[in-house]
Amino acid sequence: MRVVVTGLGCITPIGNTVDAFRESLYAGRTGIGPFDLSRMPGALSPDPGIRYKNTAKVKNFNPTQDPAHHLTSGFILTSELGAQFGIIAARQAVAQSGLLAHHDPAGIAIVTGCSCGGRGADEDANRNLYLRNARVPPTAIIRTMASSGTSNISIETGITGPSLNISTACAAGTHALGLAFHMVRSGMAPAAIAGGYEAALTYGFLRAWDSMRVVSPTSCRPFSADRDGMTLGEGAALFILEPLDAAQARGARIFAEIVGFGMSTDAHHITQPRAEGAALAMRRALDDITNTLGAPGLDSETWASRVGYINAHGTGTPTNDAVEAAAIHQAFGEFAPHIPVGATKSLTGHSIGAAGAIEALATILALDAASLPHTAGVTSVDPTLNLDVITHESRPLDPNKDLALSNSLAFGGLNAVLALRRYTS
Repeated sequence: MRVVVTGLGCITPIGNTVDAFRESLYAGRTGIGPFDLSRMPGALSPDPGIRYKNTAKVKNFNPTQDPAHHLTSGFILTSELGAQFGIIAARQAVAQSGLLAHHDPAGIAIVTGCSCGGRGADEDANRNLYLRNARVPPTAIIRTMASSGTSNISIETGITGPSLNISTACAAGTHALGLAFHMVRSGMAPAAIAGGYEAALTYGFLRAWDSMRVVSPTSCRPFSADRDGMTLGEGAALFILEPLDAAQARGARIFAEIVGFGMSTDAHHITQPRAEGAALAMRRALDDITNTLGAPGLDSETWASRVGYINAHGTGTPTNDAVEAAAIHQAFGEFAPHIPVGATKSLTGHSIGAAGAIEALATILALDAASLPHTAGVTSVDPTLNLDVITHESRPLDPNKDLALSNSLAFGGLNAVLALRRYTS
């Protein structure tokens, strides 16, 4: 069964609607900027323990006052900021697709990716407990659950099908989309809401990442010769997945087709990536296209020749970008230097569990428009990587290469790759 995307929703540092996200994506308008420690409970300001100054925060999100983002007091009481991002992004996607008017909510799946849970609630409760011996509110339990957004999406929509949250660090959003894709393709679910959400830009989180020595003191510049680290971010992107024939029958707007999904594990190191693992996930995503399109005899090399875009994990760290480049070469061989590669973390930052979903959104919009967004912030591409990194301006998608990959390569060697195809009626 073929699976298409019929609804999109997002809350991100570069836009709180898909239209705003699209505009910023193609304009190269970054959401990265200085953070304000004075607004973080418990933080020292200035803090000599944090060597970087920038994050990518969501702006103008007010669920108590903004009608576009309105949440009832019940949702606000039982959810942290990241889950609230997810609820609103799912609401946008459901409204755009008309999902609930055409599918039985008893069967629809909800699959999300969130890795950090409600860190703000956790830090607040623990700080007050340890410093003042204050009572810990009972809502701290449900607000810290990584799955609170999943449950609240179900409550808002009335969907009673299978619902779950995946916590696989930076690959969670992509794992969620891939699992939902397989559930719909197999007939296990007639449709799905899938994606990721995360909001973990708390004082403790920033201090912990500073200790890792991988955050840029300036700003994320993936694949740039002078790259010096990642930039932390937050946000959400949610999608509606359903069978192609069902979408066509009701005349739904189709943004792209998901045609493959691959996973692998490095089994190597908890933080250091290994090219062989990422390459295996890419090859498995390509091999899975045959399972979707029913084209026996065609293998990953055949599909590799039709890939016209890779949205890379592209964290901007010296090591990770080099390893991902090596993995692309291992997976694509002679095609690797000629495939246009882009990375969007220089605009959105690295939103951990939501990163793969936000990057899938960029990939879907690129395929839908047949226009590949450039990688912002790159001064000059690192020549040792031997990749065709899109810089300075967008580039048209080769009409003969209608496939794209979206890579997520997480700590712990957890790799997830989506294969998508431009949809033409």
